Amino acid sequence: MRDVAASTVRRLSLYLQFLDECERERLETVSSGALAERGGASPAQVRKDLSFFGSFGRRGVGYSVPLLAGRLREILGLVRRYRVILVGAGRIGAALAAYPGFRSRGFDVVAVYDADPARVGTTVDGLVVRDGARLEADLAAEPADIAVIATPARAAQDVADRLTAAGVRALLNFAPVALNAPPTVVVSDVNMALELEALSYALHHGRA
Repeated sequence: MRDVAASTVRRLSLYLQFLDECERERLETVSSGALAERGGASPAQVRKDLSFFGSFGRRGVGYSVPLLAGRLREILGLVRRYRVILVGAGRIGAALAAYPGFRSRGFDVVAVYDADPARVGTTVDGLVVRDGARLEADLAAEPADIAVIATPARAAQDVADRLTAAGVRALLNFAPVALNAPPTVVVSDVNMALELEALSYALHHGRA
């Protein structure tokens, strides 16, 4: 399969969210225009995004909601559940651990860690915060598919190194620092300061 841009994958996820709503409303078909509106794209872009993965829909009829939703779940790897651990139980980490959208999409947060003795032993959304020193031993006994890093910037690289050495191959990084990781490890950065600066730029230049 050809390499698919990250922006395309994000739009696929937005399309699937819309299709999930359509399924709840018992809609049988949906148009490329409706998908485009949800994905912030054009109908032509929707067709191009989907063409990476095969032929979908019928001209003049649209897309079958259950068939396209099922296919997008397969494409996005959502036909299985993923074990997720979270490192950093501060404000951001606690909020992420309690977010109900993860479980509904197949991502089960199974453990939360922190290096602060004041947080270790407390409870976050029903999970007891574990001592970060246990990471390697716990991952050896119960491997995780994805790790979320919500530590201060100064600790993030060390945590990432420990996680990848322990076999974790996907990192979602909320720490405001770029991480170095082996090429076999997928890293996705969520830098909220950068996102706010992008909004600031848009406001300053009259784009909003």
